[in-house]
This record gives sequence, C-alpha cells and structure tokens, in this order.
Amino acid sequence: MSKLENKIAVITGAASGIGLACAKRYVQEGATVVGIDRQACDDWQAITDHAPGSCLHQADVTDSRELKSIVDSSIVELGAVDVLLTAAGIGDGGPVNMLDEDAWDRVIDINLKGTYLSIKAVIDQMISQRSGSIITVASVEGINGTEGGSAYNASKGGVVLLSKNVAIDYGRLGIRCNTICPGFIETPLFDSVMDAMPDFKADIKKQIKLGRFGRAEEIAGAACFLASDDASYMTGQSLVVDGGYTAGHSHGIVELMGLV
Repeated sequence: MSKLENKIAVITGAASGIGLACAKRYVQEGATVVGIDRQACDDWQAITDHAPGSCLHQADVTDSRELKSIVDSSIVELGAVDVLLTAAGIGDGGPVNMLDEDAWDRVIDINLKGTYLSIKAVIDQMISQRSGSIITVASVEGINGTEGGSAYNASKGGVVLLSKNVAIDYGRLGIRCNTICPGFIETPLFDSVMDAMPDFKADIKKQIKLGRFGRAEEIAGAACFLASDDASYMTGQSLVVDGGYTAGHSHGIVELMGLV
C-alpha cells in the first residue's frame, strides 16, 4: 500500500521547486493534491493525469479569503483535508541598514504570514475530523543566522516557532505539526539568488558535509514521511535536511590526515 493512499493534501507553492516536487511525490504515494500557487505550471498536467482529483489553483497565500475559499470548496468536493504542506516562499534580505521597509514586509507577509493564513484555512476542518498533519517549510536559516539574511531568517525562524505552537495547541485533537528545514536545495529560487554570487555559492558548498547541494526530491521524501502514518508519534519537531551543513564546521583537518 502507498504511504499516502486516499489522503487529501493541500500544498502551497506547488508550481515550482520544493512544492512541485512534493506534489509529484504525494500523488505517486496515492494522495489527491490541491495545489496553490501564484503562477501556473505545465508540469501539473502530468499530476492531474496521474491523480484526476488533483488540481492547481492560482492564488496568493497572503490573501486569506482566497485561501479559505479554495480550501472550503476542496472540502466540499473531496471531503477532508488530511495534510497541509506550506512551501510558498520568497528570498530577500540584506543587513538591516540596507533593507527597506517594503522588502521586509513582503518577505514576512509571504513566508510567515502566508504560513499562518494557510494553517488557519485548514485548521477548523482538521479540528472537526480530529486528525491532520501540518508540515511547514522553513530553512536552516531559520535555525542559524546567515550574513545579510535579516528578513528571510526572521521569517523562517518565525515559521519554526509558529509550528511548535501549532503542535502544542492542537496535538490533543489528533493534529500533528512539524517543520522541514531544508539546507541549500537546487530550485529556481536558489538559482536566482546564487547565480549572481558564484564565490559565495562555492564557499557554501565546501561546508556541506555530503559535498553537494540538495535536490527538491530529497525534501519531498522528508515531506512524505511527515505526512504519513510512519510519523504518527512525531510532532513539534524541526527536521533538518541539509546534507550536514549545520552539523558543525570543517577546516580541512581530516583531509590533512588523509581522509579524502
């Protein structure tokens, strides 16, 4: 039996990167997926062909009425919401003295407020059915700071703690909430940021203990686990999937000792 057989999942940011990879994995595992994204995506045709009840809605996660309307209509059509995965997000930032207020608001609105609004859109249904798995997507930069990452890091750190509170508030009602903290994953967002800074990209790669950047499909594997019954006793946790980036510092000592 597939891990997500007959489950109904809502995924934000489902048109690209991690969200798209999760949508593909979820339908492979037997789920019906309601995707939400500001943009369309040709790849979704294969998803809907594989899982006919699945669909992609074009909407903004900062629009609470639009989110609630999509979720409510999906509940009427499909009967439940078993899983929420919040993958919608943007990257922006800079040192505080160089970051204008509009840029700060935009990052916080999409990354943090958008997560809150997505949870708010599904939580009443999960309460009524006394079950549900909420999976938020934060970042290793929500756990450890990074140079120039003020707004992004603050938004992702907020997602980590918001998720812990959701786990505390709703656990007795059968609702689990966990966070995935990806490391540096090769996605369109990653490429747009890193291609302009090749030296910085090379330096980051040196600190990844597995020696490579991650793939969106590897985050989808973690998201599938958290959505499944295999994670039935797991809530309030931040699952770091980063190739060992946050394990500690490397200084070339083991190479000098011949471990290459």
